Amino acid sequence: MEKSKIKTVVILGAIVVVLLAAACLYSILFNDWRLVALMDFSEYVFRPQDLPMILSGALLVLYVIYLCVLFCGAAIAGSRRTRETNTTRKLNPKLGLLGFAGFLGFLGFWSYSEFQDITPFIFFGFFGFFGFFYEGKMSSTLMDERFVENKLRGEAAAHRVTQVILLLTLILLSRGPLLGNLEYNLIAVLIVLSLTYALDLFLSEYLLYRYDRSEQLDEGGED
Repeated sequence: MEKSKIKTVVILGAIVVVLLAAACLYSILFNDWRLVALMDFSEYVFRPQDLPMILSGALLVLYVIYLCVLFCGAAIAGSRRTRETNTTRKLNPKLGLLGFAGFLGFLGFWSYSEFQDITPFIFFGFFGFFGFFYEGKMSSTLMDERFVENKLRGEAAAHRVTQVILLLTLILLSRGPLLGNLEYNLIAVLIVLSLTYALDLFLSEYLLYRYDRSEQLDEGGED
């Protein structure tokens, strides 16, 4: 993705976040928390004061759709380029910063206690985006036999680690309700699945990078 497009995405995202935060603050201070606090939409009646929240929410949805279209287009273009040049896709290592979105998963503890909603725990899976840093470091790398072998080695090692984690989780949680509450088992499963998915993504890219660089250093030492 070009730097100009990345800059545009960041600026638009910042604008959407600021507008959404301003709309939430307006609703909290002047509109009795409408459309911010949990409410029964079957009894919802429109009021002009709701417009800031409605418009900012619509902008957020449009921004998410824009991101999906943008990333799908970039993925298709990158895949085409990979087939034509037999090299890895070109990626900015700074995209690894998206991994910090994984910290949004901690909102799940608040949303569960307030609204019995465990959806935010899924955000723990975003920790896997830290792997973009290592993938970016290997942008435009020739995918020769050595690269393919290292990629398979990295994926196999990552899969083994995640399989062990999942097995231990199944054994521990099958012993009965966690802390005396069966709902905690569901939360634990969702958290572990999200974190395991993230670990698999990150570890695959990290191990590929380490194996490839290690072999390059060994070959350089032999020379």
